[in-house]
Amino acid sequence: MKRRDFLKAAGAAGATGSLAAPAIAQDKTTWTMVTAWPKNLPGPGVAAQMLADRITALSGGRLEVRLYAAGELVPGNGVFDAVSEGTAQLYHAVPAYWGSKSKGILLFGSQPFGLRADEQLGWLIHGGGQALYDEMYARFGLKPFLCGNSGPQWQGWFRNEISSADDLKGLRFRTTGLASEMCSKLGMAVQAMGGRDMFQALQSGTIDAGEFIGPWTDSALGFYQVAKNYYWPGVGEPSSAEECAVNLEAYEALPDDLKQAVSYACESLYNPVWTEYSTKHAQALAQLVAEQGVQVKKLPDEVIVAMGNAAGEVIGELRENDDELVRRIVESFLAYRSAIADYMVYADNGQMNARAMDYDYGG
Repeated sequence: MKRRDFLKAAGAAGATGSLAAPAIAQDKTTWTMVTAWPKNLPGPGVAAQMLADRITALSGGRLEVRLYAAGELVPGNGVFDAVSEGTAQLYHAVPAYWGSKSKGILLFGSQPFGLRADEQLGWLIHGGGQALYDEMYARFGLKPFLCGNSGPQWQGWFRNEISSADDLKGLRFRTTGLASEMCSKLGMAVQAMGGRDMFQALQSGTIDAGEFIGPWTDSALGFYQVAKNYYWPGVGEPSSAEECAVNLEAYEALPDDLKQAVSYACESLYNPVWTEYSTKHAQALAQLVAEQGVQVKKLPDEVIVAMGNAAGEVIGELRENDDELVRRIVESFLAYRSAIADYMVYADNGQMNARAMDYDYGG
């Protein structure tokens, strides 16, 4: 989708107002989904609509989900509270946005130098993470599910080149979640904002650099028009999980088969969403380089190491959090990260290193 077409569609969302209670008629329930995204934003906006449609389909139409994009009923940063308070029944967003609720929430979305998309899901399903996720969100009257992942994000769009860690000091930079704390420790002036606001801030010079998601979504937002240096690897977010959170009271009121419809809709979309991101990121990156003059650049090793040390400080501080539940979440994450990292040296890392070697593979 071209940026002007996407922004035109997003701009159509402007009505505000209070949300109605779920409509129930002839064994049919209608739920309101609010999202953190503009309508049909490539990536998360598309995934949100896919989730609404899949819940409706898996329920046989007995649970119809109607999606309202950011700003249509509540602002994007207000969806957590809207569902927590029962104003809407469910939302689509990312855990990285809710650090003001609890720092422990941030680990369920992404961690600097942390888990990849498959590992993130593995932690929740096989490493005890889901029970902790449920326990944390129950404090706010929510039932959470992961329902997608962007895969590795990028370090972002920079107006100027980065040669050393000193170049980061004072840099005005858009990011979110625990990555923002990592960057702050390196002297960066971190700002949180949505994708469209990030474009305007880069264009006006209000910020010097910023990251959003990756080539597919980023190209739709037009960041390449105002910053040509596109840096990797995005160590601040080795993956970024998308979530659906349901009002806990509304969820528990469902019959068991409809609870399963909601749960399975989320679970069944995780891989399709993740693989769509990966495929379309690859396609978009080639186009950005070939047609838009984007300069793809690797962060200097010195900068990566500095970021790793800063990330270690962030995780260390979380281990000493006053909240006992946060501490348990951190320990569970670290135990899973350690175990899976040891194995991946032989498994995925070994395969990727082998694939990158110099040999003839059919051109």
